[in-house]
Amino acid sequence: MPIFINPFKKADVSDFEGVYVPLANFQRHHTAVAIHEDQKNSLNKDHFDEKKLESPPDPGSSNSYSANTIEGLRAEIELDLAASGHDSAYDLKSKVINKAITDIGMGTYQWQLFVLCGFGWLADNMWLQGVALTLPGLTSEFGPSETNVRYTTCATFIGLCLGASFWGVASDVIGRRLAFNATLFLAGVFGLAVGGGNTWVGTCALFACVGVGVGGNAEAVATVHGIAYKNGKTTWLSEDVLNEIGGLAIVEDKQKLSRKEIVSRNLNKFSTERIAPLFATRKLGLMTILIWFCWTTIGMGYPLFNAFLPQYLANSNAEQPTAPSIVYRNYAITSVVGVPGSILAAYTVNVKYLGRKGTIAISTLITGILVFCFTISADPDFQLVFTCLEALFQNIMYGVLYAYTPEVFPAPNRGTGTGIASCLNRIAGLCAPIVAVNAGQANPKAPIYACGGLFLAAFVAMCFFPIETRDRQSL
Repeated sequence: MPIFINPFKKADVSDFEGVYVPLANFQRHHTAVAIHEDQKNSLNKDHFDEKKLESPPDPGSSNSYSANTIEGLRAEIELDLAASGHDSAYDLKSKVINKAITDIGMGTYQWQLFVLCGFGWLADNMWLQGVALTLPGLTSEFGPSETNVRYTTCATFIGLCLGASFWGVASDVIGRRLAFNATLFLAGVFGLAVGGGNTWVGTCALFACVGVGVGGNAEAVATVHGIAYKNGKTTWLSEDVLNEIGGLAIVEDKQKLSRKEIVSRNLNKFSTERIAPLFATRKLGLMTILIWFCWTTIGMGYPLFNAFLPQYLANSNAEQPTAPSIVYRNYAITSVVGVPGSILAAYTVNVKYLGRKGTIAISTLITGILVFCFTISADPDFQLVFTCLEALFQNIMYGVLYAYTPEVFPAPNRGTGTGIASCLNRIAGLCAPIVAVNAGQANPKAPIYACGGLFLAAFVAMCFFPIETRDRQSL
């Protein structure tokens, strides 16, 4: 495999010899086979489009409805699309490609992508921490008060909200790779420019731009073959299989989604038609309301404490400000101690009698209590202990929240449920600096009390979560 690859060169199937294996001879991924068998047992003739599948396969026939036949694969895909309301050639072929990638399994390509995206998340978190660390310096250099300077964080969140909205749609129009690289490029360029800001307002504008960057057919067959080649695996995907299920390329070209249709589909995620299924049953409706409430309260509570933590550490002693070296030292220690939280959460969510619900509820309760304890003493060492513990349990809470949320929503409406949760989280985060500015003028500790109260409110809501997803496959 060549070391240097032209990123603008389109891949060709012929570039990856030896990866294709006919579907009939391919050993599909065990999870794909398990899902196929579940669908086979519950197969209902009404699920199929009679125009496309004139003779629905007999559920009892292993030959006509095997996971290794075109008929079986087509049936899987049509069942998946039945609840989505979209069944164009684009949707059919997208499903075929997704199943082919699933059957390749986790490998070198996915791990490299995991690391790359991890650096994207690193940039996201690093900038939020970076803004927090610059607040005391902005006050010293440009003169805004210790409360008004918090509007800098508000500017960053405005950029994050705009970026999340824009890049989510743009990635469907210009492609994921270009959109992802563009966000990192913008964050890097404007991040460097922030250092040269000569006014407070100008610096806020640059931070908002950083937020925008941080927030976000035959060729498809060749791409899947490339993934398989990179992983040292094989794949059953071919142009014949793709066209057999999704239609010929000529037909597909006519059914390509226009930019207007792409935008419309993204906006449609928030339509009442897409939201209504999230309240289809009393249990699911209660779960939806509670999880959205938790994303909102945590979305405001998290920045109320963490976005201004350097300020709290620096100004905790009314008689004499804490030395900057101690503030930065304690902040660094707090960040390091919080890292194992996510790893610990990955273990506890699978512990019997604890699971997702127990882990997130207990960690949120402890986080809220520790936030209140932070205000007891102005001693830097005392505060360090509680900020470290708070960071540890807070990372457990957030780690489970991110993993648990998509698991509780039904697959056809998962994007809608998680999208609204994320939107509420961003809006609440945008309001947090405004609350911190106004409440902080009356009582410097008021934003911290508000943060602790919001975490405890989230804990109460979590106690009533009706769904536990431990040991359950999310479909």
